[in-house]
Amino acid sequence: MGCSHNCESCSAGCGGEKSLKVAANPAASVKKVIGVVSGKGGVGKSLLTSMLAVGMTRKGYTCGILDADITGPSIPKTFGVHDKLEGCEEGILPARSEGGVQMVSINLVLPNEDDPVIYRGPIIAETVKQFWSDVVWDDVDFLFVDMPPGTGDVPLTVFQSLPVDGILVVTSPQDLVSMIVGKAVKMAKMMNIPLIGVVENYSYLECPDCGKHISVFGESHVDEVASEYGLPVLAKLPIDPKLAAAVDAGKIEDAKLPDALKDALKTVEGLR
Repeated sequence: MGCSHNCESCSAGCGGEKSLKVAANPAASVKKVIGVVSGKGGVGKSLLTSMLAVGMTRKGYTCGILDADITGPSIPKTFGVHDKLEGCEEGILPARSEGGVQMVSINLVLPNEDDPVIYRGPIIAETVKQFWSDVVWDDVDFLFVDMPPGTGDVPLTVFQSLPVDGILVVTSPQDLVSMIVGKAVKMAKMMNIPLIGVVENYSYLECPDCGKHISVFGESHVDEVASEYGLPVLAKLPIDPKLAAAVDAGKIEDAKLPDALKDALKTVEGLR
């Protein structure tokens, strides 16, 4: 029988997950690691990751983003960061946005930002580990890990190798929500990773004339699905063309964040 990654119920005595943890850079300081995950793509994980980092920075915390979506990185562009990563005697120095958010991403290593990353799974996994073990994170209160969709190599590597304090599950208001949340939740439970809550993205579009909420992707099912897994719904975020424009311009730090994000920020802050 294969490993369930649940060391508490295992009698094999192999050390399990503990032996797979990767040590942080000795010169780095990270207090809390928060993963942002989903069972499928296209639900806005990178957008939520960026908004959380911006929101917590505005609260006075030092934040970082580990862009673990190696083959589809988008964090640097969202923040308007284009300079390549540099190193020092202690290791790799994270890039910094104008607002002070520290970040590492494969896009800050490639010769050209639009170069494709054609790596096999083991190389992708090792790259993610290096972004943790080799980077000199500078007194980071909250490190957000933007993960690729699904339950493959990268989420497995992050859960096994990094000291993840909790994950946020991102979904959308489509009928697929049950599958999206279910896959991410079940993987987290198998890996003994704490679940913080669920955030629904693209919940509605607010009419600019009358303020009516338009359910572009159908009525939300997130409350009943989250209840099924005993998780709180921390936010239902709207479609915001102004926010999308800010992201495209690399100016997310100048954008007005949705009021609906407040509970999610408060919950993250409570993890200190």
